[in-house]
Amino acid sequence: MIEQEKFFKTADNTELFYRYRPAKKGGSNNKAIILFHRGHEHSGRIMFVADEIGFDDFAYFAWDARGHGKSPGKRGDSPSFGTAVSDIQSFFQHIEQIYHIVPENICVIAQSISAALVSTWLHDYAPKIRCAILAAPAFKVKLYVPFARIGLTLWSKLRGNFFVNSYVKAKYLTHNQESQESFNRDPLITRAISVRMLLGLYKTAERVVLDAQAITTPIQLFISGDDWVVDNKPQHDFYNHLGSYIKERHILDGFLHDTFGEENNYLVFEPMKRFIRERFDEPLQIVDRTCAHIFGTSRLEADKLSTPLPPYSLEGLFWASYRALMKLGARWSEGLRIGQVMGYDSGSMLDYVYRNQPQGTNAFGRLVDKHYLNAIGWRGIRQRKENIAKAIRLAICKLREVDKAIHILDIASGHGRYVLDALTAENWPDSLRLRDYSPVNVMVGLTLIKERGLPGTVTFNEINAFESTYYEDLNPRPTLGIVSGLYELFTDNDLIMCSLNGLGSTIEQGGYLIYTGQPWHPQLELIARCLTSHKEGKPNWVMRRRSQQEIDQLVEKAGFRKIHQWIDEDGIFTVSLAIKK
Repeated sequence: MIEQEKFFKTADNTELFYRYRPAKKGGSNNKAIILFHRGHEHSGRIMFVADEIGFDDFAYFAWDARGHGKSPGKRGDSPSFGTAVSDIQSFFQHIEQIYHIVPENICVIAQSISAALVSTWLHDYAPKIRCAILAAPAFKVKLYVPFARIGLTLWSKLRGNFFVNSYVKAKYLTHNQESQESFNRDPLITRAISVRMLLGLYKTAERVVLDAQAITTPIQLFISGDDWVVDNKPQHDFYNHLGSYIKERHILDGFLHDTFGEENNYLVFEPMKRFIRERFDEPLQIVDRTCAHIFGTSRLEADKLSTPLPPYSLEGLFWASYRALMKLGARWSEGLRIGQVMGYDSGSMLDYVYRNQPQGTNAFGRLVDKHYLNAIGWRGIRQRKENIAKAIRLAICKLREVDKAIHILDIASGHGRYVLDALTAENWPDSLRLRDYSPVNVMVGLTLIKERGLPGTVTFNEINAFESTYYEDLNPRPTLGIVSGLYELFTDNDLIMCSLNGLGSTIEQGGYLIYTGQPWHPQLELIARCLTSHKEGKPNWVMRRRSQQEIDQLVEKAGFRKIHQWIDEDGIFTVSLAIKK
């Protein structure tokens, strides 16, 4: 079939270029293989993989990543590594909307940096694709210069983003002379890469490799044995950590970095073709994560964090000292004081973090407070607030498109600030019901409503989100439900399902649910050992992380289907929008 050149829009309305090759006559255009090119390259250099595979019954797609090939942007750059991952999600949404190919009928093939991007996308967004084939994923680029990463980090803090040229020559990529010459002649090759993309790759790859158990997609991994460009060890770690029930690892002795373009690449394409056919000949493999609270990696992690440390061990003494310093700092820092008194996971704490105005009894206290509010977790919380606002706007827009009334129910509002800040005169709902179990939160929320002079259609009531009567006799029935920051505080999925089933029963057909998740956090031990919780009988705040797949499956059991998702740059907090099926 004739290859077509097209564009799609990303989440920030940037138009990216892609190539589309429909299935040949007699084939089926309801399944596809999506190809992702290496760093510095473009879609024109990866489409040959479609010829090598030779499956005429598949449609083929390949994009030019932002800043590459015919796509816009500074060459070798993107606003962030997370933006590049979000672009993948936008590409898949475009393919589903325009070509009606669902993720379940898609195989992804990616190599080098794009394989790291795809791995991050699989971890953070938990798409239901059929399978993924990753070749020489660039989880760790070999920089060779001693302390290069430290130097790049320090220099970027001083001068901001800048670009470095790749040292990689064609002879380090492949033994194939034709591939070498093609690389050297190609005018669309991008030699530079931005430092923010390079450092973002390192940072993101570390968490994805460490937490690869959250990925359950069937994976075929190819590792080039003589790779001069990227380190093999993180690739093996990634494979060993994978949560996939179906996974294969192929170590290709003598292969350089360009796995697909090497001599003897039949050693790649023969097992690749077999793997794809097997996956599409069998039913879709979905790993059930809804019982992860009973057994699984996150349960073991939470149990370990709940285990008291020997008081006189080095570790026990370290965390005791840390707790003492935080209690001391609470004398001067307002944020630490609120955490000590109300609980670091309380609505009062979150409201203080949202406002992000350092306060203290003196200059030193304000300095401590500024450092506290800038912690990676609190930065993620503020980004979550912005993403919830995006989700609310999108849900309201979709409801208006089908002439549905907008009745919002937030089941655990805290002080309600994040919802009230998201609403304007242009997107004001027909009714807004805020609820929370804490009388303190309700009192402060009512004060906010009064201060803003909001109409009587805005109410705030004291109700526990896990009570069965919570969702009965709601009139009018909500068309948009919101649950933010609640389920992350509780480890028991059975308890969460009580709330989700209530939402599923009360939200109108065709209505929407906004829910949050926390698939990752780099400070779990600090939180468990030092931060107090507002929950009765829980002096310490021990989190059990839920993978995005786990929370999505719980929401799906309650009758919803996820249609959109946002995540912060550090991969800590997700915000998802689902429609009631």
